[in-house]
Amino acid sequence: MFVVITRNFPPDVGGIQILMEGLSKALTNHGPVKIFADEYPNCNDYDRNSNLGIQRIGGFKVFRKFRKAYAANEYLKNNKIRAIFFDHWKSLEHINLDHLNKTSNFCLIHSKEINHPIGSSLNIRMNKSFKKAQYIVANSKYTKELGVSMGLEKEKIHIINPGTNYPVKIDKEESIKAKKIFGSAFPKIITIARLDKRKSHQNILMTVKNLMPTYPDIKYVCIGDGEEKKNLENLRAQLGLEQQVVFLPRTDEKFKVAILNEANLFLMPSIIYKKSIEGFGISFIEAGSYGKGSIGGMAGGEADAIEDGKTGYLCDGSDLNSIYETVLKFFHNDNCKILGSQASVFSEKFKWKKIVEQYLSLV
Repeated sequence: MFVVITRNFPPDVGGIQILMEGLSKALTNHGPVKIFADEYPNCNDYDRNSNLGIQRIGGFKVFRKFRKAYAANEYLKNNKIRAIFFDHWKSLEHINLDHLNKTSNFCLIHSKEINHPIGSSLNIRMNKSFKKAQYIVANSKYTKELGVSMGLEKEKIHIINPGTNYPVKIDKEESIKAKKIFGSAFPKIITIARLDKRKSHQNILMTVKNLMPTYPDIKYVCIGDGEEKKNLENLRAQLGLEQQVVFLPRTDEKFKVAILNEANLFLMPSIIYKKSIEGFGISFIEAGSYGKGSIGGMAGGEADAIEDGKTGYLCDGSDLNSIYETVLKFFHNDNCKILGSQASVFSEKFKWKKIVEQYLSLV
């Protein structure tokens, strides 16, 4: 029996949610899985359609962590457990040390959630929590280095990149819709990400404007929602890019992969914004599985998801000239086709069936 204790899980959306779902599903191929997850709107519909054993914990957030820890501790006390997996140090914080000492356990780190100044109250709590973990799993080399700089025990940290089950089959009807959106445009550029400052969408829009003299038929499709949506829509209007830039809200999986399949560049030159950092970038791997090369930022862990010069390029996401020159390089002499082909091969190593074996080898 595997146990997963997580604050982040579908139908809530986000990178950690996708990671914990993928890990949980991959573990079911090696034994039964019990999941303790937060209650979320429409979670009952998700749970009914899932083959995972999910116990939801609701109530006010301030009390929920204690209620979930109590339920998990009772379960761990009364069942034989092969390994425990935590999405966050706060999920680990109130689990009894006696239970942890009896079985293998893993606490994942992603980047933003551990980026607290040394000596701060959150940093002290975090380090106290991690001392209980047997293994700390970093999603990239960058995140491991960040963890060490925040006081985590280096010898405990193992780098295991997130996995993916892409590509999935393209639906014909969704493919027709995707083709209509891009039309005869070139280049066809896409970003699938939450609309926040870290993703550098505003610099992408300005780069599209700068590229128009070279690529008058350029089209950029941005899929996602977030607090920057209104600002980005206003910037699109100010730049006169209503015909070149399409904003789509968070969409269903079938349409997402159909439109990703139509693009020829996945562009997400992330930056460090306050404490927020791109720890890895599974979207680059998903794009690669459809034969699409990527351009990402050089500030965080994207170097684990993009082989610079082979599956795409890294650039300075805060520098408009760096993004612009990198996009030109990406499309020079059909370079995009070579990068896309190599990205497809590279993505194979991130299949969940391979990634989960890295966890099991430590159990």
